[in-house]
Amino acid sequence: MTINNHPNTISLINSVLIANKFSFLKASRKKFILTVFLYFLSIKDRINFLQLERFSDYSEQYFRIHFENKFDFQSFNLSLIQQQDINACIIAFAPSYIPKSGKSTFGVNKYWSGCSKQAKWGLDICGFAAVDVNRKTAFHLNAVQTPPLENMTLLVHYCSLLVENHMYFKELSNYLVADAYFSKAQVVETALSLDMHFISRLRDDVNLKYIYRSEKTGKPGAPKKYDGKVNPRFPDMNHFSKIVVCDELTIYSAEVYSVAFDRNINLAIAVFSKDGKEMARKLYFSTDPQMNAEKIVKYCRSRFQIEFIYRDTKQHCGLTHCQARSRNKLDFHFNAALTAVNLAKIEWLQSNPQANQSFSMSDYKTMYSNDLLLKVFIRKFGINPNTKKNKLIINELRNYAKVAV
Repeated sequence: MTINNHPNTISLINSVLIANKFSFLKASRKKFILTVFLYFLSIKDRINFLQLERFSDYSEQYFRIHFENKFDFQSFNLSLIQQQDINACIIAFAPSYIPKSGKSTFGVNKYWSGCSKQAKWGLDICGFAAVDVNRKTAFHLNAVQTPPLENMTLLVHYCSLLVENHMYFKELSNYLVADAYFSKAQVVETALSLDMHFISRLRDDVNLKYIYRSEKTGKPGAPKKYDGKVNPRFPDMNHFSKIVVCDELTIYSAEVYSVAFDRNINLAIAVFSKDGKEMARKLYFSTDPQMNAEKIVKYCRSRFQIEFIYRDTKQHCGLTHCQARSRNKLDFHFNAALTAVNLAKIEWLQSNPQANQSFSMSDYKTMYSNDLLLKVFIRKFGINPNTKKNKLIINELRNYAKVAV
């Protein structure tokens, strides 16, 4: 059974698959890719090979064979993203823990789980996303599973992924954004070597120094470079400029020297307040000396949109449900699940150009699941779905049980 109740989504997928970069794919492969995306959006239970067989005309073995064949998800998602009107874009990257039992699965090991706040047995993927800063949403670009690491640290592996994929990133943005874990010299140097700027948050106890701006004294010896250590709690206003964004956010900005990075950085100290009382103080930075402090804070806080992609995919598109143990099958499953969220989000943006409502993956999952069941009823009972009366009823049933209709 082929799902054809979503003309917008189907035309969106086909518009990418007919491009030159996918011209080598056979028609059967394109049909399979289309079917997989739609079933990832429609099946509300666990999404694995057996479950896919139950809902489709393909056998479980057929899914296993096709999942083993590689597909260029990064080019597919890049084409999807480039069709969107994004005025301010950043590339966010973050790892995500995938639970997995057993010892024979490719890449299985102990990895850090942010939810559990501890290292747990399973898999690790490093995902990249294009974040639309103005619309406050993110689009999945690519996810790469962490392989068994020999004579290499996780940080070195993540930096190697930046090098391998940076040409895709630069088609969208020259800014890389990551969380405070990646605020290390190796990542900064890697980003700059790729002709990209890096934005992130610093540790509260970071070692920063003021840059000496006064005139040279003319005394013998090396000229003075630094003018004391930066205390984020009490910034020296001779070096910092103050920006009051609103009653709840004040930013202090300055160009300072980072001892850890061994270079000058653009620092933004964001002070968050509520009812006149300081609630938190965060240190953000950018390697771009021309970027204003307000934009640094905005871009860095927008990074969290990639975490919402992981959340929606784990809850609704079966990111953690893969039965496979081989590298290719796991890679296909992870990226297919994450790309399915892309498709739902893009359909939502196209139907809500003003974005007056928040995107709800739960609602889209409910709608696609209702469509899947309606398709069965229409076929089994021989109902004509094109009559005026039936169109109204079908539209009502499509939205049945949605949180916000």
